[in-house]
Amino acid sequence: MARDPSEPYLEFARSRGARSNAGFGLEKCPITEAETRAAAWLQACDAQGIHRTGTAGDLAGAGWLAAEAAALGAKVEIEEFALNRLDPVAAYLEIDGDRIPAVPLFDALPTAPEGIAGRLDLAGSDAEIGVVKLSPHSASTGAFQPLRRGTQHRALVFICGGEEPGLALLNAEQFRTPLDPPAIHVGSEACDRVLAAAARGAPARLVADSRRNAAKASNVVVTLAGCDRARLPMVVMTPRSSWWQSTAERGGGLVCWLESLRTVVAAPVSGDVVFTANSGHELNHLGLDDFLARRPGWDRPAGEGGASWVHYGANLGAAGGVLSLASNTDALRRLGLDELTDVGQPPDDMPPANRQPFGETRDIHRAGGAYLTLVGSNRWFHLPQDRWPATIDLAAVARIAAASARIVLMLSRSRS
Repeated sequence: MARDPSEPYLEFARSRGARSNAGFGLEKCPITEAETRAAAWLQACDAQGIHRTGTAGDLAGAGWLAAEAAALGAKVEIEEFALNRLDPVAAYLEIDGDRIPAVPLFDALPTAPEGIAGRLDLAGSDAEIGVVKLSPHSASTGAFQPLRRGTQHRALVFICGGEEPGLALLNAEQFRTPLDPPAIHVGSEACDRVLAAAARGAPARLVADSRRNAAKASNVVVTLAGCDRARLPMVVMTPRSSWWQSTAERGGGLVCWLESLRTVVAAPVSGDVVFTANSGHELNHLGLDDFLARRPGWDRPAGEGGASWVHYGANLGAAGGVLSLASNTDALRRLGLDELTDVGQPPDDMPPANRQPFGETRDIHRAGGAYLTLVGSNRWFHLPQDRWPATIDLAAVARIAAASARIVLMLSRSRS
């Protein structure tokens, strides 16, 4: 029977004795070199523009990442997938003749160009246009979709409620099957004005005019073939698309991905190690869906032939952020804790194994696959202000990336 690559870790860790790195290729590089590499990668990501799925910035990010991976000695594949990209035409909330700029929800139906007119009031009222304030994390909670599906409003206004002011957009969990009614985001700066208008039942007009256009996006994939064909594969995954530049949100994960690839690309690996950097993150994980469609069953438990997953999630090394390590296996949890502690970046939080994580790992968790996920917090999450260098703790990024590379190398060389 094929073996789960995380199983031998505890035995392998004991073989290292007093946690010596000698002989395993796990020697730490000077942190200054790691920071220099990380800074160059992060600046390049930031310069690509907005990384929204299927846009020019997303395309530029794929080309850049493929070139960086190739420069490390990897053979890179670009796996394209199709989508009906949403392109906003006009979006605003008009109150008393003034227009408040907005962004449509990417998983809501559009309005006609003239929009929807009616009275403004809080969500749950009998007004034509309902108003609610939500954080950018709300799309992943169980309360968000029922709020939209059960409404009697003809349109909805979501006031962005991030930790910093601005347009902290909600991920489009229903992107493939958009929901009625039409809905828009307005920035938190408009909060007082919109709530005051709702309190007096002011007449308003909501416009969310957009078009769906055929487009393509892509995953950047590297496969390192293992010497033991009976071993189950390991996947090293990070998302690379987002609403804005999102340099702290996505950049830390890309640095970890590249550092891990740099560390193992020339090393003999036991089983196949597949690196994937996916587009479609903010659109209900379109890229992961395509990756799995090409590799059926890889999200399942090891006993059913599933892979073992290392996931670099959002906000790794964001300035002032909190680092979490999530895993549903004791071996992977122990490995992650040991290696992060060893580089001086122990996790601030380790949620219980049965708690469903956010991001792409959520899909692996639901299917029963084994995973180790690193994820952080970020005051500028989903905001356009998330830019290099202000939102980055470069030393933290480098430490997390160093631990990540050691985790992947150890798993790739683990012996049965």
